[in-house]
Amino acid sequence: MDAARFGFLMILPALVMLLFIVIFPLLASIYLSLTKWSPLTGGGTRWFQAYQFWGWLSNYWNIIRDPDFLMALFRTFIIVIVVVPVEFFIGLVLAFLFRENFPGKKIFHSILLMPMMIVPAVAGFIFYMIFQGQGPINAVLSKVFFHDVSILWLQGNISAMIAIMIADIWQWSPFMFLILLSGIMALPEDQINAALILGASGWQRFRMVILPLLKPVIVISLIFRGMEAVKIFDSIWLMTAGGPGTATESISVYMYKHGFKYLQWSWVAAGGVIVLIIITLISMQALKPIKEREEQSA
Repeated sequence: MDAARFGFLMILPALVMLLFIVIFPLLASIYLSLTKWSPLTGGGTRWFQAYQFWGWLSNYWNIIRDPDFLMALFRTFIIVIVVVPVEFFIGLVLAFLFRENFPGKKIFHSILLMPMMIVPAVAGFIFYMIFQGQGPINAVLSKVFFHDVSILWLQGNISAMIAIMIADIWQWSPFMFLILLSGIMALPEDQINAALILGASGWQRFRMVILPLLKPVIVISLIFRGMEAVKIFDSIWLMTAGGPGTATESISVYMYKHGFKYLQWSWVAAGGVIVLIIITLISMQALKPIKEREEQSA
């Protein structure tokens, strides 16, 4: 057996897994999005027979005119725009603090990573309890302001959104911290030391040396976290279920309701394809600086 054939056989299980986990669901979603099929359509017609209800691009045309879909998309990107930079800033500060050795570093490192290890549904329930009217947040505020504070956090449009963002920041800042710390630890010390010898201040070393070297890691971390933040569901569903009304309904909650409550599977498939296209275009645009840097260094 030659080396090429042996190598192909070694990666064959991974290719088969990729086919069934990624490619097949994607193609099935695109197929369903071009039909008007649902489990309630056509007297029990199976999904692979959805071609009988072919609708071309009608689902796409209708969903981009649906104000509920557009508002869910808008809320989702508001969440992403707020939480991802905050998580990045917290992660970057912590990464620089943990770049140096100090007593108890391993213990604190483990403690900081614990929120990321908690199941998102459990984290959502924890913050649901924290932000109750008689919860610990109001108890602390009552002690600080010396009078009874009973804010109904999860019943106000803005306060509920703030509570969801706080929950997401608490859970996923360690993710940014872990990626950025790995990038910082891999930086070449000789260039940083050379800047120190030349008399550069701490801010100058960070801006002129560390930040440019860390740029690929920063871009990748922002893209990864941004894509995950778009899919936010567990904490919203556990804390508010998209309420009050639809004030905190993200795109994932919107598609969950339409897919499992109203059984509009082809509608949801079209929405999923649209979101995938948007995320892909944004990611490609964000990766351009890295590609340009590679082309210049080649």
